[in-house]
Order: sequence, then structure tokens, then C-alpha cells
Amino acid sequence: MRILIAAAGSRGDIAPYTGLGAALRRAGHDVALATTDTFAPLVQAAGLEFRALPADPAGRGGGAGRRELVRAAAAFVTDLGQGFADATAEGADLLLLSTTTAPLGWHLAEATGIPSLGVYLQPTAPTGDFPPVVTGAGSLGRLGNRVAGRFALRMADRVYTRAVTELRQRLGLPPLSPSAMRRRRERADWPVLHGFSTALVPRPADWRPGLEVVGTWWPHHDPAAQLPPQLEDFLRSGPRPVLITFGSMAAGEGERLSEIAVRALRRAGLRGILQTGSAGLAAESDDVRTIGDVPHALLFPRLAAVVHHAGVGTTAAALRAAVPAVTVPVTADQPFWARRLAAIGAAPDPVPFAELTAERLADALGRAVRQPEYTEAAARGALHMAAEDGAGLTLKAVEQLALK
Repeated sequence: MRILIAAAGSRGDIAPYTGLGAALRRAGHDVALATTDTFAPLVQAAGLEFRALPADPAGRGGGAGRRELVRAAAAFVTDLGQGFADATAEGADLLLLSTTTAPLGWHLAEATGIPSLGVYLQPTAPTGDFPPVVTGAGSLGRLGNRVAGRFALRMADRVYTRAVTELRQRLGLPPLSPSAMRRRRERADWPVLHGFSTALVPRPADWRPGLEVVGTWWPHHDPAAQLPPQLEDFLRSGPRPVLITFGSMAAGEGERLSEIAVRALRRAGLRGILQTGSAGLAAESDDVRTIGDVPHALLFPRLAAVVHHAGVGTTAAALRAAVPAVTVPVTADQPFWARRLAAIGAAPDPVPFAELTAERLADALGRAVRQPEYTEAAARGALHMAAEDGAGLTLKAVEQLALK
């Protein structure tokens, strides 16, 4: 079967699909991953076909107001829809759609007759269990959470209005609003598999049929890969260090964040590793090292704790390694995942990015590293995750869909 996975966003929004795609390829399927040019090497290293999607011209930083951000998002998804149509035209027997690409992929599936399946990294369906993940808000109570969840979907549909209008015109389909298509998919119990662990988010009992949580899709990495020799030497030269990373967040803030990180490590009496990332973290001394990209699966089990922005992938990787976390959420779904780690006891309360200081970071690090309950909770989470097989359950769903 020719399977086309379509995803857009930052590295954390793409990397899980390289592992999922590699698992599907090992099962005998031809797998292509459509995403932006930046991630072509990531896709090809996993042995998958790369198909290009337009990049987001707005990026992820800047001081634009809410209206400007919404306008930029609408322009991006309009371009994304046209690029997705081009990628689909290259051939596919099944579309696997991410949270971002599903509102476009539904229309392509209608026009082409290609079946589709949701493969989401975040829970988007309204539930009383928690508020919508993109708002960053705390719980509003069960009724309030459901109302807020429905409102969040309506706001997302507004962003896709122009994109859907132009895509349906291109495909020769009659006019249909994004919200009308979403309701149509919901009435049909369109299947969505969620690639995160039930250790963090158990499946809400009030979700409709067709929505399942299958477990994490782990990014592909070369099984022969090893950590750089200089990093190995540092890891072996003393007590377990702390990793501090902001992933694709905080571009342009490297100097300030590096200073905060080093001061916090010294104040807490810990060795540290700074991961450069988009922020450009950097510092070198006897007890601090700077690294670029390395596989989380190799590094995280060697650490005392991970300070991170609470992106879904880093959150899962730290928990899988049975390592406590200190979360510094920046935006989008990150406050949600930070709260989930704290709720299961694997991290102290989040330190919001806007409130980050060396003193607060040092205090949180001291508790995460030296109070055993955080490591014990992380170990329980890791044991739970070890029993899950997100890629295997997705493969079963794909093959069942192929039989229909």
C-alpha cells in the first residue's frame, strides 16, 4: 500500500512520524512523508520518500499581535492546502493526517476517494477531563472544559476558511465550510489515533467512538548511532548532568537563557549540558558542555534531569527514560504537557517561560534531582510506556482499514 503521511510544524511536530513511517515501511508498505524542505534529511534518513510542503513564512517568534498571527496562520494553511494537493497528486492509497493537515486532507479524501486516518500528536476533541490544549489555560470544570473545547475548534475552523474555499475550488467540489466538514467527519466517527502515552493522558471516557490513544510514536534514529566522543567523555567524568533544551523555541534569546542556565546549575550544584536548539544556547566550562542534535533515546537515560519546553516529543522522551523533568513551557500545547508531567509527579510545577529566572530554575532543579519522589514517578511512567506499542497499533489500524 502507498501511504502518504502529511504533517507540518516544527521538528517536534514531524519527528514522531519518521518513526511511525519507518515501522509501516518495515511492514511492507511504501511510505511517503509530506512536510517542509527543512525536514527532508530527517525523512530520508528514515528511509521514507520525501514530498515537499510549503514552509510557514511567519516562523514561530516575533512580537506580532493576535490578529496578525491569525492572518499569517490563515495564509500559511492556504498555501499548505495547495501544496498538500500537489503531494497527493503524486499518488497514495491512504492518507495519514496530522492535527494541522486533517482539516485539509478531509477535502482531498472526498475529491479523490482515498481513505484517510487521523494520526494526532495532541488531543483536540472536546472533553470534560481537561481544557483545549492550545489555550494554555487551567481546568474550567467539566462543563467549562467541554464548552471551551468546542469554541477552540470553531476558532481553528475560521483559520482554515480561505484554505478550504480555495482547495475545494481547485478540486472541483461544491462549497463547504470547514466546520461543516468537521461535523460530517464526527458524525461518521472518523478514526483518529493519538500518538501519546496513556501514562500522561488516559483516553477520556466522554470521547466519541473512533478516537483512540495508542501510545507514543518514537522518532527514527539509526540503531548504530552513538553519542559524540566528547559528550561521552563528559558524561563519564562525573555525576549525571542535567540537560537544558528549548528545542525549536526561544529563537534569538540564547545569550540570556544561557546565562540563566549556567547560574541555575551553579546555584543548584549540578553539572549541565546545554543543547543549542533554535535559541542558540552555548556555554563551556569544566562542568558545562554545549551540544547540537543528538538522539534523545541515547542521551536521556544518562541524565539526572531534563529542563525542557514541554513539547510533546521531549516530554515523552524524558518520561520514557525515567528521568524527572523541569518544564519551562513557552507556547501552544506546551503548558498542557507541562501540567500533565506535574500531575503524575514526574516534574515540579511548571516554570512559565515569561517568569524564568536563575533562582526559580535552580530551586526546581534542586527538587527534581534530590527529592526521590520525582524520579520514582518518572520510573512508573517509563514502565507504563514500555508496555505500549503506538506504531504496532497504528499498523493494525492501517491494515484493518485496507480490508474495508
